[in-house]
Amino acid sequence: MAIQDIYPTALRLLGRPVLVVGGGPVAERRAKGLLDAGAKVTVVAPVATENLRGLAASGLLTWEPREYRTSDLDGVWFVQTATGASAVDTQVAADAEAQRIWCVNASDHEASAAWTPAVAVVDDVKIAINAGGDPRRAMALRNAVATALETGDLPLRRHRRAESAGSIGSVALVGGGPGDSGLITVRGRRLLGQADVVVADRLGPRELLNELAPDVRVIEVGKTPGHHPVPQLEINRILVEEALQGNRVVRLKGGDPYVLGRGGEEAEFCRQNGVEVEVVSGVTSAISVPAAAGIPVTHRGLAKGFSVVTGHEELSEVPARPDHTVVLLMGVAQLRDSAAALAGSGLPLDTPVGIVENGYLPDQRVTIGTLETIADQAEAVGVANPAVIVIGDVVRVSPFAPQHFKTADYSTITPNRPRVRSN
Repeated sequence: MAIQDIYPTALRLLGRPVLVVGGGPVAERRAKGLLDAGAKVTVVAPVATENLRGLAASGLLTWEPREYRTSDLDGVWFVQTATGASAVDTQVAADAEAQRIWCVNASDHEASAAWTPAVAVVDDVKIAINAGGDPRRAMALRNAVATALETGDLPLRRHRRAESAGSIGSVALVGGGPGDSGLITVRGRRLLGQADVVVADRLGPRELLNELAPDVRVIEVGKTPGHHPVPQLEINRILVEEALQGNRVVRLKGGDPYVLGRGGEEAEFCRQNGVEVEVVSGVTSAISVPAAAGIPVTHRGLAKGFSVVTGHEELSEVPARPDHTVVLLMGVAQLRDSAAALAGSGLPLDTPVGIVENGYLPDQRVTIGTLETIADQAEAVGVANPAVIVIGDVVRVSPFAPQHFKTADYSTITPNRPRVRSN
């Protein structure tokens, strides 16, 4: 493999005069890139694109509507040729070489003293890729690297702190989804990869914690029903204290931070204490975990709406009908009482009920019964949290449902009706 005589570097062109020779689309792209770098851009070309003329009219660059002259190089730090005429580009490059000015020759990359890489910016990281003079290859690689940074597959975390004294960090409330590491959002994964401190729940994508850099601190604040080793007020204090020390803090929560996750309280506390906070919605377990068992919370002909409750006093306020889905979170311990409360409100005892434990995880388990039988079934098999309980006719759609629970069809044209149990 041939050794390329290229020394990668980055030019700091803020306030420095640069020259673009040419006025077509390529010249326009290069001029915009140079302007983004803060350079003082002069374009020399008899004719220029509408956008270049607009930039000149607004005073962002200087356009000289004429042919190139050797004197145009006087005082210039960097040159880009893009005339489309190889003879002109070659002359500009030769004049620049004579004056020891770095020049990109768009007409002949092999003879060019400098190459322009394919560039992308993610956060404050600038990606620049050269690929052996193959611009399409360079762009494909650039896009792949940028995507990997955006999704958190590559580390984007800063290792040098801001130099300003007393700088305040930030807090991101990230919904991690129901537990499968593939169900966290792209934004959530990216913020997790940038974190200095992660304040983690018991639920959520725990596998992602193993991918953190060794110096990222993980503070465990996980709760179980009826057992809160780290009170919510203490969690709030930890978030603010770590951010005030200049850290990027991610509060990694299961599901969605704003669905029975107390994220609103955490966000409010951060803002009251002058800490910037971002909320990243997650895939809520109230919808996703039933889906893991093939249970939609709404389905044409079976249910048009649903309620999400924690299995406590809210049950008296939800519609007691099989065609209105009730999703219970954190409801295993009070399942018998919850079933009795719904039955007392008028929900038929033969209403289907599904329990999905450890949704999306290898040990996922589904238990299906009726409002009358489900508490006994759960006790018999040892149902335990984390689990989501779904009550309503939508449970009939699940592939795990008994045959006599199934709907007559899955048509989107005619309403579904329960099959008549054969004798």
